[in-house]
Amino acid sequence: MLRALIVEDERHVREDLKKRVFRDFKSELSIVDEAISVKEGVEKIKRYQPQLVFMDIDLGDGTSFDILSSFEEINFKIIFITGFDSHAVKAIRLGALDYLLKPIDEDEFKDAVKKAISTIDKENTIRSSINIANHYYKEGEHSKIVLKTLDTQYLVSFEDILYCKSEGNYTTFYLFEEKIVISKPMKKIEELLDEKRFIKCHQSFIVNKSYITKYTNEGFLVTKTGKQIPVATRRKEMVLKTLF
Repeated sequence: MLRALIVEDERHVREDLKKRVFRDFKSELSIVDEAISVKEGVEKIKRYQPQLVFMDIDLGDGTSFDILSSFEEINFKIIFITGFDSHAVKAIRLGALDYLLKPIDEDEFKDAVKKAISTIDKENTIRSSINIANHYYKEGEHSKIVLKTLDTQYLVSFEDILYCKSEGNYTTFYLFEEKIVISKPMKKIEELLDEKRFIKCHQSFIVNKSYITKYTNEGFLVTKTGKQIPVATRRKEMVLKTLF
């Protein structure tokens, strides 16, 4: 039986989580205790050594990131819980972390817990993800993003991204020396990239402004590496005004 802890300052959310775990995962998970603050969260994680923690982002005396900063090694899985705070959601997405929105959707809850349980025994490599999310949540600035594929997690600096190209529900990040394909559509990616650095020039392309050298009469932006990126007709005026 895996040990789970709930760190949440709203009583009705704690009760809801307990009911869901008992109903859907009673043979796999046991809720060992609850915590309602940063101080309690740190204390009870140390006491119970849970394998899974349901963790609200915003607590009365701080944030869940404050709890996590108290641990040199994070050897438990985390499912963040948050209301629809676009700032918090963006922070979590930048770190490619797992989360549930309040009110909690039944299918999303089951999927998140199943995923956590299936990866309990795998190496936990989320420290960089948490650092990125924490920095953006507190400072409102970001310069890196975590990209996850089926078998690898990449920590990528924005300055290393030349451009992104989408095809359906997949987006390819083209870096100087490699490319990374992730299963997210362009719309989701656009929300995470810094608009001061990147510009969407086409329905399927986002480019790093720093690496554009020219615009051709044929309707292409050219990068420092010589790659030609198409510019949509309806975006031409905006793109040229922004870049040149």
